[in-house]
Amino acid sequence: MNPVGIPYTKLFSDMGEVLSLAAETGFRRAHTALRPRRPSYHKRHPGIESPMWNVCATLLRRQLRPRGAKARLARYLGIPRQRLQDYLKAPSRLPDAELTLRMLHWLSETRAKRDPSL
Repeated sequence: MNPVGIPYTKLFSDMGEVLSLAAETGFRRAHTALRPRRPSYHKRHPGIESPMWNVCATLLRRQLRPRGAKARLARYLGIPRQRLQDYLKAPSRLPDAELTLRMLHWLSETRAKRDPSL
């Protein structure tokens, strides 16, 4: 017994639990602080990170095969034809949400034989 009246085994056991909890908490905080995180402003790029865009771009490329279709789509979107080409082919550009939705609208209307860009 110690002067406080608690058995040494109980005291050491409680101290061990407190130290174990402190070590776990410290490890978690250090692991979180040292873990490389992708910043919230990180932009996705075409490729493995964007499988749905890959499918959309493939469907768009098929629909853009007829002569003049790419120019009509670019005009409908209000962007230069070269930027449309970059979105569909370049490994470094993705359109923003509004352009993507407009592309999907154009694609669905064109596949239904109603071209909105005419």
